[in-house]
Amino acid sequence: MNFRTNVILGWILAALFVGLGLSMAGQLYFKQGRPKTMGYPIEGVVEEGAGEGAAAAPAAPIETLLASADVTKGEAVFKKCASCHNVQSGGANGIGPNLWGIVGHQVAAHPGFAYSDALKAKGGTWTFQALNEWLTNPRKYAEGTKMSFAGLTNPEDRANVIVYLNAQGSNLPLPAAAPAAPGPDTTQAPGNTTADAGAADAGNTAAPADGNAAAPAK
Repeated sequence: MNFRTNVILGWILAALFVGLGLSMAGQLYFKQGRPKTMGYPIEGVVEEGAGEGAAAAPAAPIETLLASADVTKGEAVFKKCASCHNVQSGGANGIGPNLWGIVGHQVAAHPGFAYSDALKAKGGTWTFQALNEWLTNPRKYAEGTKMSFAGLTNPEDRANVIVYLNAQGSNLPLPAAAPAAPGPDTTQAPGNTTADAGAADAGNTAAPADGNAAAPAK
């Protein structure tokens, strides 16, 4: 009985020594180090402070974007707003006001909706430019607004939504796109042509001095 117990204990000790040896060998072979960046990258999230050195490219004017905007794409983007807004003629207000005929309509004036004081104080009409600014950042456009939507960062999405809203009861003509800036003038000024330059060089050759010319033989 004692012999059997000793054998079992011997095997247990041997297994412990083997396990310890493998662990030490693994630590020597597989070196562990602290990663330079902790965590896992998440696509679509920009780290705070990233890209501060590069200036953001200016967005194209809304008039230019509206010229190529698509009503169908705007309807798809508007689904983000459909839980709060109705665009049907005579439709009821929801969390937000009914938006039928909103383009060109007076700001904060749809009947039966309790607008924030901030938006009522803004005044004016919902022009294409005003809607673009509102959809970019509602809280920046009217600080204190009750609207919790953060805005649409993609300029093309905003243009598509605006033409979609315009098709819902407004149907106003789109504003003309701003003309493209003229390029640099590459034409030569008069008198600077190569021929003129050659003529100038010819006129600058040295003429023989008076009195130094050879006299004819007598």
